Amino acid sequence: MPKKSNQQTDSGVASSLSELGLKIVRYIRAGYAGLYLVSPEEQRVEAEMKSVIDHINSTQKESEKFQLCYWSVVDGIVNTHTKQVREANDPLELLQAISEEKERTVFLLKDYHLFLEEPNPIALRKLKDVLFEAKTKQKPVILAGCRLVLPPELERELTVIEFSLPGKEVLRRVLHGVMESAGLKSMEAEQEDKVVDAASGLTTMEAENAFALSFVQARAIEPSVVSREKAQAVKKNGLLEIVETSESLDSIGGLDCLKDWLLQRKGAFSKRAAEFGLPSPKGVLILGIPGTGKSLTAKATAAVFGIPLLKLDVGRIFGGLVGQSESNFRSVMQTAEAIAPCVLWLDEIEKGFSGAKSSGSTDGGTSARVLGSFLNWMQEKKSAVFVVATANDVSQLPPEMLRKGRFDDLWFVDLPSQSEREKIWTIQIAKYRRNPKDFDCVQLARATEGFTGSEIENAFVDAMYLAFAGGNEPTDLTIAQAITECIPLSKLMAEQISGIRNWTRGRARVATSPEESERKVRKIAA
Repeated sequence: MPKKSNQQTDSGVASSLSELGLKIVRYIRAGYAGLYLVSPEEQRVEAEMKSVIDHINSTQKESEKFQLCYWSVVDGIVNTHTKQVREANDPLELLQAISEEKERTVFLLKDYHLFLEEPNPIALRKLKDVLFEAKTKQKPVILAGCRLVLPPELERELTVIEFSLPGKEVLRRVLHGVMESAGLKSMEAEQEDKVVDAASGLTTMEAENAFALSFVQARAIEPSVVSREKAQAVKKNGLLEIVETSESLDSIGGLDCLKDWLLQRKGAFSKRAAEFGLPSPKGVLILGIPGTGKSLTAKATAAVFGIPLLKLDVGRIFGGLVGQSESNFRSVMQTAEAIAPCVLWLDEIEKGFSGAKSSGSTDGGTSARVLGSFLNWMQEKKSAVFVVATANDVSQLPPEMLRKGRFDDLWFVDLPSQSEREKIWTIQIAKYRRNPKDFDCVQLARATEGFTGSEIENAFVDAMYLAFAGGNEPTDLTIAQAITECIPLSKLMAEQISGIRNWTRGRARVATSPEESERKVRKIAA
């Protein structure tokens, strides 16, 4: 098993000053009194700050060099240059110690955000005094925490800096460190790229753990093992989930226009597309009736593009603590961009953002702010994150979400036509390990007019239960019996379906070719 080394990871991260590090250098040289670094990677923040101070000191006289001190509630203040330790376990004690320290000292406070959730008024006042003094005496105070907790009293006092997850070059250095420690020879460039891609979206420590685990299991670093560990890591906060799916466009019966549109963009995330000058596609919003294949299309999209599928439950973004919802959203977008290229699937998006209109009176404007952040991200994003949002009730969607420029296209998925139902019956019968040729799919399609794809699948499953109970194989007769016992949504929600159709006419593209759509509407109208 390779020996893990924090020093090894830190040195890899700190070997060259990043763009973020240069940004912090400029803030310190400009005399900013307070910075707030948001990152779950404490060791990476420490390494970056050490590089920042070394960079500043490399051009300073000996008398003008900065010193760097770390603080934690357990260790007190530790001077990284002299290794001297000063006890200051209480926040007030800490702030007093900072006031007494000499000039040109940078203080990195670990986990100080925990004292800002319900701030002590005295400590809050003292911190503001310390920040005022820090500007004149060049003693910048830097808070480091895994999430943003900022009371109104400090919003104008601290500059917030988001640490993005490590890029591929940083992960590559971590990989090389683990390989060297394990005594592994260098791998081929293509294999190395696959391993680094598999680790994208992990912190440096998580990536190091995944590489080490792969070595222990396979005596080599395999992308499949790293991807599996990434899926576990992404699931931890309950916001995102990496979905492993075997679905493809062949799993969908019909929707030929939408399929063609996706196939035209199959190579959109390739190097060849970038060299051609193609911008990365933004995504699609798929509207339609429940059970008509919207979610299935989201899964198949990832297969078409050959990239990972991330599923976001929008409702889980909203938390009870002040600022938690916005922090959750930033975390999700940061993870998606780190994993990119990927498909980000937002299922039933209207349920997550339906309260945005009345947000000011119901949740202090949180829903509106998160929606605004999402729409702005969709409009401005440069990363290769393809968003697939699905919605059943278009009336609950905020109008600004439907404006051109947010998504590449709005698609409407209607009830399946006769030919689409034939394909769906063929797919579902084969899915449950039966031969479609043993069934009259044309007649079954006629018998299920007005059924959704999901209802057709349920009808076949019910027929299998009937056959199993009787000790037989399912037949057209048992399927017919199951069909007669099912009341489709087209009858239960006739008014709503008519309303959706009327709204989408002229506003959204139809997922099925016009000939099929016109024939379908005529049949239902008759």
